Formats: sequence, structure tokens, C-alpha cells
Amino acid sequence: MSTRSFLIIGLGRFGRHVASKLNDMGMQVMAVDKEEKRVEEVLNYVTNAQVGDGTNQDFLSSLGVRNFDVCIVAIGDDFLAALETTSYLKELGAKKVVSRASRDTQRKFLLRNGADDVVYPERDMGEWAAVRYAGDNIFDYMQLDGDFGVFEVGVPSAWVGRTIGEIGVRSHYRMNIVAVKTGRQMDIMTGADYTLEPGQTLMVLGRTKDVTKYFNVR
Repeated sequence: MSTRSFLIIGLGRFGRHVASKLNDMGMQVMAVDKEEKRVEEVLNYVTNAQVGDGTNQDFLSSLGVRNFDVCIVAIGDDFLAALETTSYLKELGAKKVVSRASRDTQRKFLLRNGADDVVYPERDMGEWAAVRYAGDNIFDYMQLDGDFGVFEVGVPSAWVGRTIGEIGVRSHYRMNIVAVKTGRQMDIMTGADYTLEPGQTLMVLGRTKDVTKYFNVR
């Protein structure tokens, strides 16, 4: 993975988590917040950090926003400030601006004012929790485009000792097994003759309603 550079404006919980994860991935991160305390809290896991106001165009200009691969507006407690910051970043030539929103009306304004993409951390986490904890047999979940997702699920007892072809996962359940995990080992070369064993987990691709309908009742 090549190293990319990120500018994160807003260091609340969401901004800090993004900065920390990017650092773990070996990315270059410049972090900005108008509160000095928040900036100090991220100094150990960002490349650089500054105290400053994203709604100040002169300050943003001094950061050289054109040089970053992605600019993330992570301001969550002041939508007007997030909107202004998004607009200024685009005016200053930012390559890609990703802004945080909490509802659809905010998304529309952000996209109209320069955001290339919009994320909903609270909504996305709420949806993940709803699917994950609706039953005991779904261990993890990642939403894809539309109604589809990838799910980590336990092997149902009725499937143990049978091959994927015998079960008819695709034809009977309208989902695909994309990988099988045995402990920490993941096998992605699972054909129709692969026999499922107890204690394994499956990475399943399918419509959310189809996967949860089957695995949440077992």
C-alpha cells in the first residue's frame, strides 16, 4: 500500500479515531483543531498537528491543502463550521474533500458546497450495531453499496459436514460464501466441494435481509 497524505480538520472522537487508524496504516496525517487540548491529544500518532480554525480561509491556505491526497472535515458539533470549511477547502484546490454529516439534509448542503463524499459515522455505527446484535450468529458486518453486505457468521449446525455445493448456498439462500475462517487462517479458495467443519466462521456476501433472515434465527 502506497503512503498517502491526509488533512483532518476536527479532532473530536471521530476525527481522532480516523487519525489513529491512518497512522496505524502508515499514512501521513496532518491534524487540525481550534482547541489546543484536542491537538495535544493526537500528537503521538500524527505526522504533524496545528491549532487553527477551519473557517479561517487564510489559515487553511497556509496549510497547503492542494498537497494532501484527501482532506477530511470531521467537525461534528458545528455544522455551519463544517460547511464553511468544506467550501473553503474546495476553493483552495483540495484534491478530494470528505465531510462528516449526521443527516441527509446536511449531506445535500455539503455536496453542493464542495464535498466529494460524505460519511455518517453515527448512522453507520447504528446500522452496524443493529445488524450485529440482532442475533447471536453474526459476528461482524460491513455494508456495501445498496442492500448488500459482507457478514462474518458462524457455520450453522445443519451445514457442518456438508459441502458448499450440497448445501446450495447460492441457489437456496441467495448468498455467496467468499471465504472460510478456521481460527486465524482464512481460506478464500472454497469451491463447491469444500466441506464445512464445526467451529469455522464464514465470510458471506448477500443482501442484508436475506443473510439476517437466515442467520439471526439460528
